[in-house]
Amino acid sequence: MLSGFGLRTFWAIVVVVVAAIAVFAITSGVQGAIVTLVGGIAAALVAAGTGDDASEIAAVPAPPPPSILDEVLDAIIEPVLLIRDGRVSIANTAARALLGQHIVGDDARVAIRHPAAAERLSEAEPLGIERPIELVGLGTRDQRWEMRVGEASDGQRIVHLIDQTGNYAAERMRVDFVANASHELRTPLASILGFIETLSDEAGEDAMVRTRFLKVMDDEAQRMLRLIEDLISLSRIEAEKYRLPDHPVDLVALVAEVRSELADGAGARGRDLVGEVDTAIPAVSGDRVQLSQMLHNLIGNAMKYGRAGTPVTVSLRRDDSGMVRLSVRDEGEGIAAVHIPRLTERFYRADAGRSRSVGGTGLGLAIVKHIVERHRGRLDIVSQVGVGTTVMVILPPAKVAVTKG
Repeated sequence: MLSGFGLRTFWAIVVVVVAAIAVFAITSGVQGAIVTLVGGIAAALVAAGTGDDASEIAAVPAPPPPSILDEVLDAIIEPVLLIRDGRVSIANTAARALLGQHIVGDDARVAIRHPAAAERLSEAEPLGIERPIELVGLGTRDQRWEMRVGEASDGQRIVHLIDQTGNYAAERMRVDFVANASHELRTPLASILGFIETLSDEAGEDAMVRTRFLKVMDDEAQRMLRLIEDLISLSRIEAEKYRLPDHPVDLVALVAEVRSELADGAGARGRDLVGEVDTAIPAVSGDRVQLSQMLHNLIGNAMKYGRAGTPVTVSLRRDDSGMVRLSVRDEGEGIAAVHIPRLTERFYRADAGRSRSVGGTGLGLAIVKHIVERHRGRLDIVSQVGVGTTVMVILPPAKVAVTKG
């Protein structure tokens, strides 16, 4: 009851009341007693405001500063939680970002919201040799996490969530790559073995049949050779992707050289090659062999997939931002929009039958993408069904060394 005013405030008011009674008894004046009473109480309250209550307010403890443990956990970029008696006692910034800002104090099984995690965290016995637990769909549907649980000396459990989405995607790509490569190699090999078996029988005695079969076998062997060469090339480019090429390459001369090579070997189709080249563009920093391979793949694709007799236009110019822009445009059947985001994936084909019929390995655009990335450029593909396709490569110009005189 006295906590609002404080004990000293109470006794001060008692003294004022006694003084007012004394004034009334001595002077017999009610007015003087009232003045004494009101003034004394007011003085007591003012004194209380700067005395007892001020000390009581000052005695209220300030919020504690963040502990060194909180700061250490927040510096960890992966989600970490401490769990005491089944509830989240501490969650670092990454954990709150993933699971929600409200999770501190929540039941750990509700905070993480995953059956495998809930089952593990509900176990009361001490932890033995801890096995990581895979959590699929935590955060977003495509994310994959690995949960590891440790135990502190005070009995708290330490939950560490490790994002394995990138590793899983890389492993999936590796498995798909091996499966696709095996399939692409097995198909022509099976064809070759089949024709060899046929030739070893009576069919081999017919000269015309033998010639036709040997032609097919040669075509399939050449297909296998192209695939193996592309696989080796892709592996080499990936191994060098972090090493920036620094040799100046004259793209004007290189484009002319590749156009001449392809035109000479393409018969009538070679006459469809059209050049729109700005001869004043600067050199680029690059690997000449890889840039030549990129041009062969892009122009070769346009010649194969464009309609016969329609132009294949190779354009080379400098855009408004100073970047060197190469584009190869055909007037073929075009590609549906649904396929465009996946065209640079290994072995992905918008039309598998047509691609194989023209000798494609399914690795051409994947190789182009890795070459462009190594050269710190950008690859864009624009296509319209029934109109044609344009592939654009944007590369930075070579830096000109400034010599001091």
